[in-house]
Amino acid sequence: MIVKPQERATPATASAPEPALAGAAGAADAASPRRRMLAAGPVVALVSLLAALAVTDAAGVPLRDPDHVAGRRLLIVFALVGVLIAADVLVRASRRTGRVLPAMADVAQVRRERWTAGRSVAVMTALISFYLTYLAYRNLKSVVPLIRPGELFDGPLASLDRSLFLGHDPAVIMHSVLGTGVATEALSLVYGLFFLYIPATLALALVFSPNLQAGLFYATAQSLNWLLGAASYFLLPALGPVYADPAEFAALPSTSVTNLQQILLDQRVDFLSDPATGTAQSIAAFSSLHISIFFTGALAAHVLGMRLRARVVAWVLLALTAMATIHLGWHYVVDDIGGLILGAAAVGLALVITGYDPRADRAAASPLADAAATSRDASAGAASSATTPGDAVAAELLTAGTTASDGRTAMSPSGDPDRSAPATGEAR
Repeated sequence: MIVKPQERATPATASAPEPALAGAAGAADAASPRRRMLAAGPVVALVSLLAALAVTDAAGVPLRDPDHVAGRRLLIVFALVGVLIAADVLVRASRRTGRVLPAMADVAQVRRERWTAGRSVAVMTALISFYLTYLAYRNLKSVVPLIRPGELFDGPLASLDRSLFLGHDPAVIMHSVLGTGVATEALSLVYGLFFLYIPATLALALVFSPNLQAGLFYATAQSLNWLLGAASYFLLPALGPVYADPAEFAALPSTSVTNLQQILLDQRVDFLSDPATGTAQSIAAFSSLHISIFFTGALAAHVLGMRLRARVVAWVLLALTAMATIHLGWHYVVDDIGGLILGAAAVGLALVITGYDPRADRAAASPLADAAATSRDASAGAASSATTPGDAVAAELLTAGTTASDGRTAMSPSGDPDRSAPATGEAR
């Protein structure tokens, strides 16, 4: 029997849509983790704000930004991120052109490739979410004495500390071993690093991280510390050694930390006398957020496969901060142990909430992954004419290469020329 041409063509025509359907399904599967990663920070912020609204309402005070601290810090980190983005673009343009001062056209080209609309929105969303969570945290912390009036656990916490040190007070031991002069000045400076550490590491993670997903994971983990820390304040309200037993720290010289301790005590007194209008109080000992945030940073350095030097610095900062919290009377040792638990919990929850898989990132930095990424870039370029501007932004979102432990850089899924193999002779 003779088969007509149109009849022979029918099977091929019928099967043609299948690759397109498969490609659409693959794109949908890839988009889901990206949406999850992007939503993690806003979800933590929303939960924190809802908790703050409920608790402040129960305490009879409004939700607010006392002294505009959260707003000011958000503006500071925005400015820092802006400076780092400019540095990122200039360095990349300089490497690409081989000139110390690249032409403006080259700078503009790198900026368009590196900082797409999608990447910029992702970074700004992460920062805003982080500081909205911080705003909620400050409100939650402030009303602890209103929700649990007259309940303080300083006695049991101090007793537990002494039992851990065979009947001795750990702060007294530190004062006798280190002295109360130079050591106090040095540990005061260490304690103050916390206020630089948060905006600096957030900005660096979101701007320079080879994989933006790693930066978003880090921001989410640190945001969770605020929420978990606030919960611990309600669990075991406490003032801290310097307020519960001030005579023990009376011999310490006047420093920026001792001045801050007095300011916080005055604010607490004002707040308790008039919660509706008084400045929010910020005294709470258990658990130590200094420790939890530094511990989260140290754990994240390992999870993200950072260089040995960065990991060592993270652990040294954690150890010095723990010493400062005890020496200066901010916390009991038990508070610091609680901080370690919170920091570990923040990292674990962030991995679950964001769906971030650091092992997949490290695997993507292999030579086989480089070849696969190059192939994907070629396919994406061939299909770009069929995508909408919205699709392009979604595809560019969260795209940056991954760095192997030996420092080799993988090809970025976004096709960033600065992340390609060093064919141009750029230093790696």
